[in-house]
Amino acid sequence: MGVNNNVLGLIFASLHDSTVVELTKQRTMGSVMFGGRYRLIDFPLSNMVNSGITEVGVITKSNYGSLLDHLGTGREWDLARKKGGLHLLPPFSQKTADGVYRGRLEALNNVWSYVGHSKCEYVVLSDCDYVCNINFEDVIKQHIESGADITAVYGKYFYTEDSGACVDVLEMDAEGRIQSVLIDPQMAGECTIALDMYVMRKDFLAKLVKESAARNEYSFIRDCLQARCKEFNFMGYEFEGYFSRIDSVRSYYAANMALLEANNRNALFKPGSPIYTKIGDNGPVKYGLESKASNSLIADGCIIEGTVENSILFRGVKVEKGSTVKNCILMQGTTIGAGCSLTSVITDKNVEIQDGRVLTGSESYPLYIGKNAKI
Repeated sequence: MGVNNNVLGLIFASLHDSTVVELTKQRTMGSVMFGGRYRLIDFPLSNMVNSGITEVGVITKSNYGSLLDHLGTGREWDLARKKGGLHLLPPFSQKTADGVYRGRLEALNNVWSYVGHSKCEYVVLSDCDYVCNINFEDVIKQHIESGADITAVYGKYFYTEDSGACVDVLEMDAEGRIQSVLIDPQMAGECTIALDMYVMRKDFLAKLVKESAARNEYSFIRDCLQARCKEFNFMGYEFEGYFSRIDSVRSYYAANMALLEANNRNALFKPGSPIYTKIGDNGPVKYGLESKASNSLIADGCIIEGTVENSILFRGVKVEKGSTVKNCILMQGTTIGAGCSLTSVITDKNVEIQDGRVLTGSESYPLYIGKNAKI
């Protein structure tokens, strides 16, 4: 892994909290759990580190206590450095009554003292609502060679009106220049959607932020990418790898369940570009004599006495004797009592399901149980 001191990474940890309100009541989007051991912020953060970016700022908004605990000093991502490293940036804005920023441009204006102080020439922006494994070196290289003002990463996606909120569809010409941006369009079929990752020169971003502040604009997509695509040279970079979009509890459930297929896991977790996360000191999984487990991802520290099928279990989950867990996502510290039956259920952290309970959801509408609940 090389080092690129010429690039600053900026991650927006909270922009899409409203799309998964069930999961973000007590945390930011970036700290939502995923895949048995990860948080959503691990993916953009690891992508940047694997691309040689050693200076990263994380822009927060609200409910960021668990995010701070997860990131710590950035040691797990090799970002505990004297120069550069990981920086947690404040969420406040002077332009709103509650002091919280409304969009990317307003957030950037608020933290510009940090961005402007950086000696980098290029900036990579990323949100936390897409799960993928991408090398930003390729994106930056194309950005420089094309002479673009902004390069937006996009992917092929089968879109319908039920796909969720905040979908940005890009229309491009044969040379890959963005001609228009459609926000939540009324259409259906395969299209090219922005993956909420952008590359640009820092001086160009400074111009956008300054002008947006003067105009009281705050949305990067509406006020810049959509409104000014004819004025500037906006290019697209196609990401052809595997990605998942998290914009609802249903899509969160589907994205996790997709990891039970080996092809998807291999596409997301590559040996040459690992996804880093906070390390927990847990013992190995303990399986009882009568336990059964099949086609599941089960993290360290779990105790399995019953049956687990096609499920994802985070650290410290306990399934007692006579219980069956099928097509479920059980987050850290969940306890399933004896004789229970769970199908298509998502439990948040430290949920307790008492003996003999039967809970049933479906793949289209998984049953979600909130943090610290007892049933």
